[in-house]
Amino acid sequence: MPSLAELDAALDAVRQSPRDQGMLELIVRCPAEHQREMVAEGELSLVDGLVGDNWRERGSRHTPDGAADLDAQLTLMNSRAIALLAPERAGWAPAGDQLFVDLDLSQENLPSGARLAIGDAIIEVSAAPHTGCKLFAQRYGADAVKWVNSPVGKQLRLRGLNAKVVRPGLIQVGDVVSKL
Repeated sequence: MPSLAELDAALDAVRQSPRDQGMLELIVRCPAEHQREMVAEGELSLVDGLVGDNWRERGSRHTPDGAADLDAQLTLMNSRAIALLAPERAGWAPAGDQLFVDLDLSQENLPSGARLAIGDAIIEVSAAPHTGCKLFAQRYGADAVKWVNSPVGKQLRLRGLNAKVVRPGLIQVGDVVSKL
């Protein structure tokens, strides 16, 4: 696992992510607790988020009734950031995010309400922050959590962002991800 100093030294690679058009690098579904499926294509649904993912069944500790949080229907992570933590793509899936994109996810580039087109679908960036948790620390180390939750990490959204589907559609690894 890289040290905090190593991660900080590599920040320029993340900062060089495309701002307006990037690429969908990986799609990961979580069909059941502690299970991950890397898939070449997926369907984004207004009701289910990524079809085949257990987002709705999982619910949320952030809603009063424990129901799934529509504003956290999908999570996206910058592929350059996760590659610093796990150089092999198989190591990306345990992060728990559904979509890994080569795109600048910073708050400056994608404020809450910004929309992205991916394949046939459109998603909208949510205000709800996506932060490193205990499981993220177990998988990538304490320094990784410090890095993603640092002031710079939060500004760049190194841990990623939450989004919701606003137009359903099919997506595939390799699709262009365009800021609208």
